Amino acid sequence: QAEYYRRLRNTLRYVLGNLAGFGEAERVAAAEMPELERWVLHRLAELQATLDKATTDYAYTGFYTALHNFCAVDLSAFYFDVRKDALYCDRPDSLRRRACRTVLDTLHRCLTTWLAPVLVFTAEEAHLARLADQGKPTDGESIHLQLFASVPAEWRDDALAAKWAKVRDLRRVVTGALEKARAA
Repeated sequence: QAEYYRRLRNTLRYVLGNLAGFGEAERVAAAEMPELERWVLHRLAELQATLDKATTDYAYTGFYTALHNFCAVDLSAFYFDVRKDALYCDRPDSLRRRACRTVLDTLHRCLTTWLAPVLVFTAEEAHLARLADQGKPTDGESIHLQLFASVPAEWRDDALAAKWAKVRDLRRVVTGALEKARAA
């Protein structure tokens, strides 16, 4: 459980650290985003469907396992690793960087509201930290008074997901070979 918590907390920390100064003027519409960002939005739509089913069935355990796997495998081990150069090196006005930060803002909203029932204090702290960064008052603005984030169903794109599954498989082979070469 401690490892699960650490992974979720570190995901929130990464998201918050890369959202500093993000504002509405920087936001990019989903249709204008690069494929990788649209893939993350697709994954959020899949998680939304899992959450909807869990809410209907009163069976949240599977949802929180899926959410942890999303944070560990899809975000930390893949998306964050691929996009760190765009976040740190691209011009602030580049489409790729702006799209990435837009996705991070969406991730923050989803993660904080979805995690609030189980990681009460962590979700609250992440929510208040984001409000403070935006210069908004934090008094009376608890995450526990918010509804679950809801993502548009049109973000779901199974063809795009299949394409990125192949890309990730190829990436695994290449990174595995690189690790062996580094070790040698």
